[in-house]
Parts: sequence; structure tokens; C-alpha cells
Amino acid sequence: MRRPLALRLSAASAAMAAAAAVGVALTMPEASAATGSATGYATQNGGTTGGAGGQTVRATTGTAINAALCGRASSSTPITIQVEGTINHANTAKVSGESCNTAAGVIELKQVSNVTIVGAGSGAVFDQLGIHIREASNIIIQDVTVRNVKKSGSPTSNGGDAIGMEGGVRNVWVDHTTLEASGGEDEGFDGLFDMKDNTQYVTLSYSILRNSGRGGLVGSSESDLSNGFITYHHNLYENIDSRVPLLRGGTAHIYNNHYVGLSKSGINSRAGAKAKVDNNYFEDSRDVLGTFYTDAAGYWQVSGNIFDNVTWSSPGTDNHPAGPKPQSNTTVAIPYAHTLDAAACVPDIVRRTAGAGTGLQVSNGNCGAQTPTPTPTTTPTSPTPTPTPTATPTQPGGTNLSLGAGSDGSSKADGTSYGNVRDGNLSTYWSPAGATGSVSIKWGSATTVSSINIREASGSAGNIGSWRVRNADNGAVLASGSGAGPISFPRTSLSKITFEITGSTGAPKVAEFETYGS
Repeated sequence: MRRPLALRLSAASAAMAAAAAVGVALTMPEASAATGSATGYATQNGGTTGGAGGQTVRATTGTAINAALCGRASSSTPITIQVEGTINHANTAKVSGESCNTAAGVIELKQVSNVTIVGAGSGAVFDQLGIHIREASNIIIQDVTVRNVKKSGSPTSNGGDAIGMEGGVRNVWVDHTTLEASGGEDEGFDGLFDMKDNTQYVTLSYSILRNSGRGGLVGSSESDLSNGFITYHHNLYENIDSRVPLLRGGTAHIYNNHYVGLSKSGINSRAGAKAKVDNNYFEDSRDVLGTFYTDAAGYWQVSGNIFDNVTWSSPGTDNHPAGPKPQSNTTVAIPYAHTLDAAACVPDIVRRTAGAGTGLQVSNGNCGAQTPTPTPTTTPTSPTPTPTPTATPTQPGGTNLSLGAGSDGSSKADGTSYGNVRDGNLSTYWSPAGATGSVSIKWGSATTVSSINIREASGSAGNIGSWRVRNADNGAVLASGSGAGPISFPRTSLSKITFEITGSTGAPKVAEFETYGS
């Protein structure tokens, strides 16, 4: 039962008192929560502002970070946590509260929103202790170092990921960070920057990833295809075996990065993933782009890249390098504005700007560095209009294009299947594992769609609450509303369309996800 406001405020006051006891310095709300503004796909889906407009606190231990999260009035109250010093297992204890879900031995941003963690003073180092983002949204991590996080040996943290995201995460901007290990899986390390289980709208910018067997992945397996809309720009990947990144499904925009010393493979696009790879500099590396270790093909659009002392292996059953002369085999539409530096100057501009402790310098778009402008206090609007369907849509006509198409989604309840939404049988259905989730229809080539019809299973009418319809090729919102039934939107050519349930009054059950061109 939800407690009365007075009791909730009392609990929040007690938590703030506990925060003060463990070394959290409190300040009044400030005009900005981070330096600069989010870029790339993190600007979509309503934008990423973190703790802008909320209270700012200073923390010097992991316990103080947890106490700051727990001291808020609610799990969505905006907060900026300025971190200084070394955060490690010895100073990171679990803190309890109604506005948080923390754990010892890890910085757990779980079931929270509107949070910024930013380095301050002499800098912030998370030593052998990872940052875990789960079931969270609108998160900024800026100007911190995360190093030597292990999944085996001692001590362990965050499954071995420096920064890991999972469980319906939305809108994360990681900027000017240094993520590093001291070896590969045999030495107990895993990925530096991993996303799985329906993580979307993420940007990694001006960061250094180095000395690791694995740079990072998008999708934990060939069946985890609900992740995507990731931007990687102006990052340095150095002395890494592979996964820079490994993409399983989804869409990624990868531009103006410097890759040095990739010993096994680089950008690994597979299982239908699409990567737009622009104006990067690849140096002293092997197999920097392609589909590797699988026969499940991925795709890429390439432009303006420089390949400096790059070697390419011969194609094989599970080895499909894009080189030695990479050519585009797909097209990717990017929904946000961006400016490309020439690839020839990427090593220099990345050297000057990337990583923690570099003064948060950014490119000026012309191979020079500049200080970013302060974060605006207003919440940015999504560049993509969100048309709302008419109040009384008519039943679509023509051929149901879902019949014979493919399907996937974010999760599925036991006994249900993604394929049930396109089998023409109202007695079978798909249901997400929780109260929200998404299901998609996909085709092998571009298909024009102008309306859909969501038909609920018998006995579940009215369970579907709020929803969004997305062009899964680029993340654009085609329509939003509530309740099942016919949904119309402007004619759109796409290869995948997603129905995303964002609210429900009971277990959502979609018997049929019909698609129509007219």
C-alpha cells in the first residue's frame, strides 16, 4: 500500500540524514546536471537529461552514492551525484530506501530514473567495481574511470562488465569515461560496455576503452534481438581482442572512432544487425568489420573510413570479413543531426578529447577541440514527431502483410510465442514476461505499411494500456495511444515494425499483430 505523503517525506528525510552520515555533501539544485548535452541516439525517445534540475550532492564513497539514491523523495526524483576519489568494495555497502534498490560491491542504478553520476574535483575512479544499469531510464555517466572489474577471481562485480545495461533500459548517455581491464576472459574480465535484454537509445561518446579481451556487446545471444539504437562516436578502442562492438540485431551508428590494436576482430555485425560506419580510423588491426564467428549475417553501410595497416582473413563458413575493400550492403537512416570530422584527423581529435580527466573537451566538427556549452535546463523534445491515431480508426483493408513475415520481441511469457501474432489464429497469442514489452513484425526487404491492427486474445480485452508504434529501422515513433485495435499512421517503408506496450491493466495478450499497406 502506498504510504501517506507525510510518512514518505519523513522516510526521505531520514534517508537524507543517513546520507549525510556517510559523507554525502548536499547542495541546492543547479542549472545543469552535466557538461554539454547528449548526442546521438540518446537524444531520441524524449531525450536524455539525467538529473538536470534536481539536487546536486557530492559523494566520496560507494556507500555515499547509494545513500544519495536512497535519499530522494522517489525513484524518479532528479539527482546529480558528483563523485570524487576511489570507489571500491571496501567503501560500497548496500543502503535501503523506498527510492532505491542498491547492492554492495556494485553501483546499482536499478529501477530508477533521472540520475547523473559525474566525476568531480580530482576525479572519480571505480576500482574493481562496476556500474550496473537495470530497468532504468534517463541516466548520464560522465567523466569517470571504471577499471579492472572481474567476473571471476576476487573480488567480482557486475558480472565482469565495467558498465552493463539490461532489462528494458532506455536513454543512457555515457560520456568522457575511461573503461579499462587488465586482460581477457582467462584473467577474469568480461566486457567493458555491454547492453542486453531490451536496452535502447544509448550513446557512448568521447571515451577510452582499452586493454580488454572484449570491448562490448549489444545482445547477449542470437535470440536477444530487442536491443538497439546505439551511437558510438569519438571513442578510442585500444589493445582489445574483439567486440568493438558485437552487434546482435538492432541498429548502431559508429562514427569518428579511433581503433588501434584490435587483435582478432572489430565491429562484428550479426543476426540482422545494421551498422552505419562513417569516418573512423582503423589502425594496426585485423578484421575490423564484418560478420564473425557465426553464419547469421549482419549488415553495414560504410563511408569515409581509413584502414591503416589493417589485415583481413579469408572468408569461411563462420567468418565473413567486409574487407579488404569494404562495401555497403544496407542503408541506415539516422534521425538526428550530427557533424563528421574527417577520418584523417580522428586520431588527433580523439587523443585530445576522449577519456576521463580531459576537461570534457569535444570536437568542433572541423577537427578542432572546444569546451561544450552547459546543459540546458529544459527537457529536449524528441526530433521525431509523435502522431497520435484518430479516435475512431477504421478497420484496415487489403492483405495482412504479417502472414508469412518474421517476428521477434523483448520478452515472452511461458507458453507464448512471438510467432503467434502472425499465424492468423486468434486462439494463440504472445504475452510479455512482465506488464510491459514489445513485439515486432519483420520482413526481408523494405515493405510499405500504413496501418496495423492489434487484436487481443479472448478474455484479455482492455488489458493493453498505453503503447507506441515504432519504425524499428530507425527508432522513429509512428503513433502512440492506448488500447488495442486499428492504428493508422503515414505510409512508411520499413523492414521491421514494433508494437511497444508501455502500460497495462492486466496481462497483455496479443493474438494478432496485423500489418497493412493501405
